[in-house]
Amino acid sequence: MTSLIVAGLSIAGVAYAGRLAINLSKKINWNQVQKAMPSIADISINAYYKGGFEQKMSKREASLILGVSPSANLQRIRDSHRRIMIVNHPDKGGSPYLASKINEAKDILEGKTKSH
Repeated sequence: MTSLIVAGLSIAGVAYAGRLAINLSKKINWNQVQKAMPSIADISINAYYKGGFEQKMSKREASLILGVSPSANLQRIRDSHRRIMIVNHPDKGGSPYLASKINEAKDILEGKTKSH
């Protein structure tokens, strides 16, 4: 009997919350929400490098991949490389291709490979 009462009160609570949400949604100015949403999306999407990889990686592209300046010091390059590889490592479910590009970018910025 107690479980029926609890179930009934739960259903009543959900119905009340739904009615409240509907009434509040009528008071929202949806035109302002639509105007604000694209700017929020642009902020989060533009934080990352867009575009594919060049045939031969340049120093500029390497710096974009690692998110550092082309003239960054070795410690900053290594820290950025480590941070990105933790997320993209193939042993953790990341792409082997992306991992190779991240490693190539590190090598180019450290001066171990010739860039064009």
